[in-house]
Amino acid sequence: MNNKKPKRKPTPADWRRIRLFAMDVDGILTDGTLQVASDGVETKTFSILDGAGLHYLRWAGVATAWISGRASGATTVRAAELKIPHVVQGNDDKLGELQKLAARLGFVPNQVVYMGDDVFDAPAIAWAGIGVSVPTAIASAIAAATVITKRPAGRGAVREICDLILAAQGKNALGYQA
Repeated sequence: MNNKKPKRKPTPADWRRIRLFAMDVDGILTDGTLQVASDGVETKTFSILDGAGLHYLRWAGVATAWISGRASGATTVRAAELKIPHVVQGNDDKLGELQKLAARLGFVPNQVVYMGDDVFDAPAIAWAGIGVSVPTAIASAIAAATVITKRPAGRGAVREICDLILAAQGKNALGYQA
């Protein structure tokens, strides 16, 4: 017997409450592919659409965070370029990191969106007021999510969520009232 509460689709009011959008990196902001050259240099491909959406959220006053289980120079460079204020790398306790960050910022779960694609993300997805995953995610991440994006990871899935938050809050892409 399954005693879990049935999931309900987030309402516009749920999206309006969001103050923090936190996410995994590999498999969310990227398609999960790593390119490693023979000299050990790692590269990742990030979507310009996703980056623009994260800029728009910042302008609208929504905090953003990246919580990655693995440390990566490419992640560090992209986070700095996008001015992501909260970046945690090399920690698989995504839920613990998300809860600490939310508490530090003064946010409760229903003010948080968390987006992830793997088993270490599932507890954070389930904890957040709105838990999001992508169509290619691992089953436990999909099961924990209340929203599955239409767009794939690394190809505008993050932007899709940014746009939902902005629209519900009545703001345009530049953070101004629409």
